[in-house]
Amino acid sequence: MSQNKEIDVLREISSVVVHERNTDKLMDRILNVLSRKMGMLRATFTLRQDDVFQIEASSGLDEAEIRRGRYRIGEGITGRVAETGTPQYVADIASDSHFLNRTRSHKSGEHVAFLCVPVVLMERIIGTLSIERPTGSHDELQSDLALLEVIGNLTAEAIAIRRQEHQEREDLLAENDRLRNAISGNPHNPGGIIGNCRTMQQVYELIRQVAPTSATVLIRGSSGTGKELVASAIQKMSTRSDKPYIALNCAALPEGLIESELFGHEKGAFTGANSRRIGRVEAADHGTLFLDEIGDLNPASQVKLLRFIQERKFARVGSNEELAADVRIIAATSRDLESLMTEGKFREDLFYRLNVFPILLPDLAKRRCDIILLAEHFMNKYNACYGKSLSKISSPAVNMLMAYHWPGNVRELENCMERAVLTATDDCIHAHNLPPSLQPQGGKFSFIPHDENSNFNALVDAFERELILESLKKNNGNMSAAARELGLSPRVIHYKINRLGIEHS
Repeated sequence: MSQNKEIDVLREISSVVVHERNTDKLMDRILNVLSRKMGMLRATFTLRQDDVFQIEASSGLDEAEIRRGRYRIGEGITGRVAETGTPQYVADIASDSHFLNRTRSHKSGEHVAFLCVPVVLMERIIGTLSIERPTGSHDELQSDLALLEVIGNLTAEAIAIRRQEHQEREDLLAENDRLRNAISGNPHNPGGIIGNCRTMQQVYELIRQVAPTSATVLIRGSSGTGKELVASAIQKMSTRSDKPYIALNCAALPEGLIESELFGHEKGAFTGANSRRIGRVEAADHGTLFLDEIGDLNPASQVKLLRFIQERKFARVGSNEELAADVRIIAATSRDLESLMTEGKFREDLFYRLNVFPILLPDLAKRRCDIILLAEHFMNKYNACYGKSLSKISSPAVNMLMAYHWPGNVRELENCMERAVLTATDDCIHAHNLPPSLQPQGGKFSFIPHDENSNFNALVDAFERELILESLKKNNGNMSAAARELGLSPRVIHYKINRLGIEHS
């Protein structure tokens, strides 16, 4: 190719690189230029995915060849170029030989040359550019190979930039969706569970993974963390969602009745058994059985449950007839099963049968970024329940909610918000509407929001804000009285109230 033609090719390709923002279209347009300017018969762009180079753009290949176009490093000509970074060509390929290491006869039957160069970015090979063209002299092929190498280098940065822009856009869209969901309470969370912290997002992913299967699930977490909601979400997203969903709290029944509740009994099986009764296992046939507080199951019932999980067969109390049931088991516990096994109170074989797919729920104290989201959800819930119209939570109340350690987890927070809604007299939940357990000791509020992003000025502002708010509250909003109590002049307290954005009436 003459020097003028080479300049013309580079000029046109540089224009494509500058103006085309879509990666796929960029590669297609470059191949189009090569086809028109270099008499190219066929060509491919491959891009690296781990150790495999996949065809991302092509010209002159059929669909079958494109589907087969995957090359590992070191495999064939393309793979060797990808491995060594050295441009290569085969000067004279018969019409029935290999293009990109795949046999195909060219329509014209003429002998062709195969050229392949690496696409290199920052000394890393990110792809290859290969063409097939009518064969020529050694000098012609070397000239074209050098030109292709320049085009590969010119294209490399453009492809990398476009792919980075695409990934950044996808990340921004995902972040935008996450923030929108956080504002709206995330109705797309499994089962409508409230919470968007990273730990809960991991829990949601586990739910989505296991729900469509029939695997046994063990949900673990402290009391009040929402184990029942997770079990319900798994059932609703499963293939058994339209089948029975039966729940049994193993801690709520006397020891002598657990087996009867699980497997049923025959008439006369024990005193008071006046008629046959089917158990929860039988009622849940083809559906899901949720066993809450499985750690409280007595040893005798553990043996019967283990046999059922292993064989999916059982017998009613007082009967020798063996029955079968197709039931998915979801179990939950707040107990430390490992300690119970050490003490001989929980069977190891039953634990391993249940612990097929464990899900661990975090305490509320470990997901503080969800506290206000949950509080607002419960406020709206009890607004509807009690005919109230509360619309906000005051700053002191928010700080009290965030400062509390929540030993009762989400259940305790719900109870607190129900009380607050009942005692509120305007459209806002104030600090004094919250239960005594959340109130600061000695009438002084001690919460300072401290996390890894806090700095000294932020901590001082938070402390000053709480001091002023509490004083204003105690003095019924009288700024002068609050100033006297705090030892400030009216001018200073007025300045601080405006600077800290404190609302007062």
